[in-house]
Amino acid sequence: MTDFDPKSLRQWWPKPKSPRPIVIFGAGSIVGDAHLPAYAKGGFPVAGVFDPDHAKAEALAAKWNVKAFGTVEEALSVPDAVFDLATPPAAHASILSRLPEGAAALIQKPMGSDLAAATEILSISRGRHLKAAVNFQLRFAPMMLALKDAVDKGYLGEVVDFDAWLALATPWGLWPFLKGLPRIEIAMHSIHYLDFICGLLGNPRGVHAKTIGHPNHEVAQTRTSAILDYGDRVRCALSVNHDHDFGRKYQACEFRICGTRGAAYIKLGVNLDYPRGEPDEIFIRPAGGTDWVEVNLEGAWFPDAFLNRMANLQRFASGEDEVLVGSVEDAWQTMALVEAAYQSSAAPATPIAQLPE
Repeated sequence: MTDFDPKSLRQWWPKPKSPRPIVIFGAGSIVGDAHLPAYAKGGFPVAGVFDPDHAKAEALAAKWNVKAFGTVEEALSVPDAVFDLATPPAAHASILSRLPEGAAALIQKPMGSDLAAATEILSISRGRHLKAAVNFQLRFAPMMLALKDAVDKGYLGEVVDFDAWLALATPWGLWPFLKGLPRIEIAMHSIHYLDFICGLLGNPRGVHAKTIGHPNHEVAQTRTSAILDYGDRVRCALSVNHDHDFGRKYQACEFRICGTRGAAYIKLGVNLDYPRGEPDEIFIRPAGGTDWVEVNLEGAWFPDAFLNRMANLQRFASGEDEVLVGSVEDAWQTMALVEAAYQSSAAPATPIAQLPE
């Protein structure tokens, strides 16, 4: 295969013909950094923002020229709305249980604090017939849509190797609600990578994982090693270190995906010097090719993945898309993988034999 055209790879999700108004619950940094910029860029109407801290909601709403709802009831009264829950995990279930029957909703990851909470969210969504998806938006980043398209078109052959390597300095202080939580790194960060891998390779048979903190701070976990078990044909490994705080020179945030006939390299730029970030990058060595080819990206993970994520949800709600990517049914599987990773981390390691006397 030598007819590789990087310009032909998909980077955008088609927009809905008639976008519905978006009601956002939560006025944290992620809303100002990603949700609202994405919706403005995509032309999605935002009806308003609600946060229990009304002053916080008012400040954000004024910046983006949208309404700050004074009460939950006022936010819920917007007709035909898509509800965007940019809230901490513990708040998801209570808000979902109050949404109108059959409403469309986007739930901030993770899908609850643990698998039990995810199961409750799944039950509420089923019981209220919600068109609900979880905001695992990495699948919708332009670079990842391009990668998935390249894989689907056969440019890599059969994917048999997936490496995620992160060595960076993450400013955990930007998210004060994380303080004191027992599960951080996998549940809040690497969950994006696990979900993307599941979307690309399917759900693994199992996982071997170890996640730990760091003596220089009190965040529960900031370093993770994990191996996903796909049998004897696919190797999948993640090495994640958020404490490589020694300057930019040797930091990294990248994926290497190898197939039987080609390969891809991806740099996830937003995590480097977050939230300012660096440009994302994707290079592909296609089947039959003799060199690496850069795919010129038209957008970035932040905020464009949020735009694409919302586009799929809106199109599914209107009947324009047949599949809701990252639905609560699918996201529950990612949460099950996260739960298994934490269980693996807590389990004792296989003892090593001692030298005979």
